[in-house]
Amino acid sequence: MDRNKQKIVEFSKEAAEKFDCLLIDVELRGDSRNKIIEVFIDNEKGITAEVCGDVSKEINALLEHENIFDGKYRLDVSSPGIDRPLIYIEQFPKNIGRQFKVVYKSDDKKETFEGKLERITGDVLEFSAKKELRTIPFESIITAKVKISF
Repeated sequence: MDRNKQKIVEFSKEAAEKFDCLLIDVELRGDSRNKIIEVFIDNEKGITAEVCGDVSKEINALLEHENIFDGKYRLDVSSPGIDRPLIYIEQFPKNIGRQFKVVYKSDDKKETFEGKLERITGDVLEFSAKKELRTIPFESIITAKVKISF
């Protein structure tokens, strides 16, 4: 990770935590004269536009103070969206009751399971589908995505 991105991640994490959020990801796009910084945050209740604005102002203040970019940049702060995989255990509790597609390691092989997240006990997630119950340790999960139902 280059030094600028490392600083942006550091500032974003600091700003997110200030507003009780979890930094999910930081993506940099654009060229050296016109950078686009995308910051994805989450929390237990869901992200509001107000929280995104607060975190954005905090990150902007830190970026301006450190003078990281020579040219212009655009900062976008948002929730990760329903289509992105969940990557932290802290993202799962608010999704209890939702349908998931989970790819995980089991005995050195990859398995896929689709079912409803029923409960979380410590670092173990319990999913159900029809009459089957599947218990999956968080550290075994490769990807977990909420399935969108229409």
